Amino acid sequence: MRTDEPETITTDYQISERHKSYFRRNGFIKLRQVLDPEQLKWFAPVISEKVIELNTKDVPLEQRDTYGKAFLQVTNIWKQDPVVARFARSPDLARLATELLGVKSVRMFHDQALYKEPSGGITPWHADQYYWPFSTDRCVTVWIPLQETGPDMGPLAFAAGSHEVDLGRNLGISDESETKISEQLLDQGFVVDDSPYALGDLSYHLGWTFHRAGANQSAQPRKVMTMIYVDAEMVLSEPTNSEQENDLRLWFPGQQPGEVIGTELNPVLYPVG
Repeated sequence: MRTDEPETITTDYQISERHKSYFRRNGFIKLRQVLDPEQLKWFAPVISEKVIELNTKDVPLEQRDTYGKAFLQVTNIWKQDPVVARFARSPDLARLATELLGVKSVRMFHDQALYKEPSGGITPWHADQYYWPFSTDRCVTVWIPLQETGPDMGPLAFAAGSHEVDLGRNLGISDESETKISEQLLDQGFVVDDSPYALGDLSYHLGWTFHRAGANQSAQPRKVMTMIYVDAEMVLSEPTNSEQENDLRLWFPGQQPGEVIGTELNPVLYPVG
């Protein structure tokens, strides 16, 4: 490794009691200037190269459904490339997740690059945990833009406090979820945070927090890298839909409901060692 290569993404950002309280109350938090933009600029081309290589979506944008127009999605890149693995396994990012969740340690669930192409459509309202066979809500996603992400690029938007209510939890990402969840959030007066991200900003959100993103109206792709962390003691639950059945097979090979997560795809990232 060259001396100018970052070993991983690092930060000494400290989570305060105020941050924890905000996260518990709202189900998400946007943190400003957490990461060094120069580190992000170094890793971004490597991640983008792997996204281009591994992407399997070759249908023209205008011929895709709403989900297909939302983004190019490539998962578990950390298993495909050692440089991306250094990024995805960052102990500092896992530390922030651990502290926000209020658990002793976290495992990797998986990483996920989400690239919204120029003219890419909306990402409909949804909650991630609809897809995941987890017994508790102690799972969190870090959303890291690899460029400044203004309103025209579709920054991630959250409905504050929506993790506490049982609305739309039976809906996957779709036109239906966008319509029905939007109506319910409006009827119940939820406040939506759709503020932009500067380079170096990031956010964490719980699995049951409802979120969406606008269309990419810019001429550049909106490049985002995410990692999903779970409580290291998370127990797998009985799947409640076909999506969870698929995730159980895909991400936890050989494991059964009732077992603590623990495959080689799910290493403990914090504490280190």
